[in-house]
Amino acid sequence: MEFISDYELYSLDLTKPLPLIPVRLTNNSAVERNLKWANDGSIFFMVSAAGSIEGKYEDTQGRLYKINPNTRQIERWAHQFNGAITNYILLQGGQEGVAFSGQLSTEVQIYTQRLANTELNRLNGWNGTYENIVTSSSGKSSTVAFIHSSFEKPQEVYFIDQIDQLNTAQQLTYENKLFTERNLPKGKAYRWTNKDDQTEIEGILVYPPDKFEEKNLPLFVLIHGGPNDADVNSFRPDWYYLAPIMATEGWLVFQPNYRGSTGYGDGFLQGVRFQIVSKPAKDILYGVDALIQDEIVDSKRLTIGGYSYGAYLTNWIITETTRFNAALSGAGASEHVADWGLTDIPLTSVYMFGGFPWQVPHLYQGEAAIFRMNKVRTPTLIIVPSNDIRVAASENFILERALNSLNIPTKMIILPGESHILGNNPWHEKIKVREEIKWLQKYGDICVSCNTTLNSASYSKQTSIRLLSFIFLLTFYFFL
Repeated sequence: MEFISDYELYSLDLTKPLPLIPVRLTNNSAVERNLKWANDGSIFFMVSAAGSIEGKYEDTQGRLYKINPNTRQIERWAHQFNGAITNYILLQGGQEGVAFSGQLSTEVQIYTQRLANTELNRLNGWNGTYENIVTSSSGKSSTVAFIHSSFEKPQEVYFIDQIDQLNTAQQLTYENKLFTERNLPKGKAYRWTNKDDQTEIEGILVYPPDKFEEKNLPLFVLIHGGPNDADVNSFRPDWYYLAPIMATEGWLVFQPNYRGSTGYGDGFLQGVRFQIVSKPAKDILYGVDALIQDEIVDSKRLTIGGYSYGAYLTNWIITETTRFNAALSGAGASEHVADWGLTDIPLTSVYMFGGFPWQVPHLYQGEAAIFRMNKVRTPTLIIVPSNDIRVAASENFILERALNSLNIPTKMIILPGESHILGNNPWHEKIKVREEIKWLQKYGDICVSCNTTLNSASYSKQTSIRLLSFIFLLTFYFFL
């Protein structure tokens, strides 16, 4: 999408003869999604981190709106909710209001609202994450189905006859029953302070099985993408949500909800602008400092990784410090001009930096890891979806060339035919996770900050020194 003006709501009256003429309903700076017709003819829709209905383009957390197609009047629902609305349903076709899943902090709960100007009601449910809510109305009731999970409770489908009976929902599926028969990792929320501006940051700690709240554990920092996203109290292990998998491999997994994340207010989400990697990186590094200070992790066994925006931050952070022994970078960028030029969402870069590359070149360059690569010492694995149009594969090629030029141990794996969100070939997902585990096993215990001989050139230099020493000793012995 090149221009926000290209994206508006239109209606077509299919009862009229051809040619049908679209009627424009909106004129704003937002991308409207997830439309639903209400019984009264109005239309509900959402806007999430894609502009603003109220004024100039500005990313916000997920919001819910209702438009009257006849008057074009728009009203915002749940305006008092400080978190992110992730999904919604209409109760009795909207006659009884709405129910929505809303993320606040690390919990995603269900809320109801009768009218746009009435109070919100948080339903009494289970801790964790409610998602994919759907409904079917009959008579005066709405049967509701949803997916629920938490740290130690895998995803399953549940249903209830009445939305206000949430905590008595019946389980419909047992597709993940095998997980309940295993010793799963345990998770908890963790908070710390960015000492630069005294902002409180929150994240999640996922402990290895049988090691909940133990001390001096090896650490894997897993950075979520987005940045308009968050790690929450849920259980969904796959190629992207790696926390349970890596915890099972023995790592304490730290998932920071850095500046730019959802669930902490629009100001927190917008706090990433202009410093799109440097500010959230500080949030993350102060979190690692806190974990070391609290003696939760072993400061000599630290690793880091992320996918998409999580890889942007990984690429930046390994230029900030040598404390991480290994890094995993998937579908990320290390510079922002070509990233703007090749992505399918260039408007995002323009908004985040406050202008085009020629308008604010100092910001595009100042936040680019490529110009700081000389500081990197961390062995890095790079995962590349070959058909990615969100973050071009060439961005990863630049990173790999830079690391190789510096003789930093690196490996690049290209997944043919894959787009940004892997899904073309399940084997690619398995290969990604398998190789990432192997990379952490290979380098995770080799302390980079303790050892200045970790890059390939230094390895060769040390080998040469040892060989020369051996030859010297052999010669000395021969002539003795």
